Amino acid sequence: MVLLNKIYTRTGDAGETGLVTGDRLSKTHPRIEAIGAVDELNAALGVALSAVKDEDLRGVLLAIQNDLFDLGADLATPKTLRGELRLAEARVARLEEAIDGLTEALPPLESFVLPSGPGGAGALHLARAIARRAERMVWAVGALPGDEGHLSAPVPRYLNRLSDYLFVAARKASRDAGGEVLWVPGGGSDDE
Repeated sequence: MVLLNKIYTRTGDAGETGLVTGDRLSKTHPRIEAIGAVDELNAALGVALSAVKDEDLRGVLLAIQNDLFDLGADLATPKTLRGELRLAEARVARLEEAIDGLTEALPPLESFVLPSGPGGAGALHLARAIARRAERMVWAVGALPGDEGHLSAPVPRYLNRLSDYLFVAARKASRDAGGEVLWVPGGGSDDE
């Protein structure tokens, strides 16, 4: 259980923040940037949830929001600390099952889909783009000197699958609300 009885602590006023170990890092450190991108992704999912009506999608999105808190805790905890919260590999498999279920119910793509659409689709596409950025940032953390082996294997895989899930979820939400917005090659040009 988490107990927060005071929101501000003043401990970050000097431009540093703490990890689970108590170690302090600059707020511009790649690990903190990755944790921040995951936080931004979670907030974008909250925006999407305000527009998505399908109860099945909403349930999965709420579960994903919880997963992202676990993923953030995982990023903030060195692998040397045993017994700390880790993102379970089973969560990656759960996303794959959800992707397969949605994909089976959708018609094949005949064009690229614009990151837009009704029914919360635009917000889901924004969350997908943020998930891609968070994944890139997580890989950058894994490549830091001295951080080899710190990155839990499911973390980047989860973010990779999550962006795929958000793509098919956006397709479903858009189709349920009137239709997908497809790319029309040259359609945005005034060229004759």
